[in-house]
Amino acid sequence: MANGKIDDIIKTAFLLGAGIGTRFRPFTDTCPKPLLPINGRPIITYVMDHLLAVGIKRFIVNTHHLPHVYEEVFPDHLWRGVPIIFRYEPVLLDSAGGLKNIEDLLDGDDRNIIAYNADIVTDMPLGPLIEGHFKYGGEVTLALRSEGYLKNVDVDLEGKICDIRHLRGQEGVRCCQFASIYVVGRRFLKRMRAGRIESVVDVFIRMLNEDPAALRGVIIDEGMWEAVNDVEVYNRLKDISRGPNL
Repeated sequence: MANGKIDDIIKTAFLLGAGIGTRFRPFTDTCPKPLLPINGRPIITYVMDHLLAVGIKRFIVNTHHLPHVYEEVFPDHLWRGVPIIFRYEPVLLDSAGGLKNIEDLLDGDDRNIIAYNADIVTDMPLGPLIEGHFKYGGEVTLALRSEGYLKNVDVDLEGKICDIRHLRGQEGVRCCQFASIYVVGRRFLKRMRAGRIESVVDVFIRMLNEDPAALRGVIIDEGMWEAVNDVEVYNRLKDISRGPNL
C-alpha cells in the first residue's frame, strides 16, 4: 500500500443501498435513505469520497426501494468520474444476499472488495483495515470501534473475533461496535447461496463455528463515525458545515 492508498490491491467497493428506511418515513417515502441530503448532497456521496481517498476505482450499489431515484441522482452512473454500477433487487436480499447477488459483476482482479453500508458517515482511516486484512489472510476483516451505540462484537487480545451479538456465548476480552465497513475476500462469496435472503451476520456466525481464523477484526478509533440509523442522528448531521469531507 503506497501513500495510504490501496491502489491496485482493491479496486471495487460494494455499497449497500437497498434498504427501505422505514424509520425515516416520511423522508424515505420519496427518497432512499442513502440519498437523503447532508449539507446539500446525498449521504452516499460521503461514502464514495471516503473510498476514493484510498484509491477505489469502481462502485457497485444495490438498490430496491425507489431505484429510479438513484438513476435521477446519478444519471451518468458516475461520481467524480468513477463508474457506478447499480444492481436492482426485486426482492430485498439483506446484506449477505445482496453481496452474493453482485458476484457476477466482479472480474478476475476483484480478489477482495470493500463492503460499506451506504448510510455511514465517517472519516476513520481505512488503511489499517486493509493492511490487517492482508496481514492476517482471512476471508473477511471487519472495521471495529471501541465505542458505539451497539457494542456486540467480542474480540480476544489478538483481534480474533469470538462472538457477534452474543449468539455463541463466547466472551472476548473486549466488546466493540461493528462499523459496517469490511473487506471481503472473493472466496467468502462461496459460503452463500444465490437468491437466499440472509444477513452477513448469519454467515459470520457459521464461519466462526467452522473456521474461526477466517474472520478477523481491526479496531480503528481514529476519526468520527456515525451510523445514520435514526432521525435524531440525521437531524444532527444534515445541516453541519464541518466534518468528514464536508
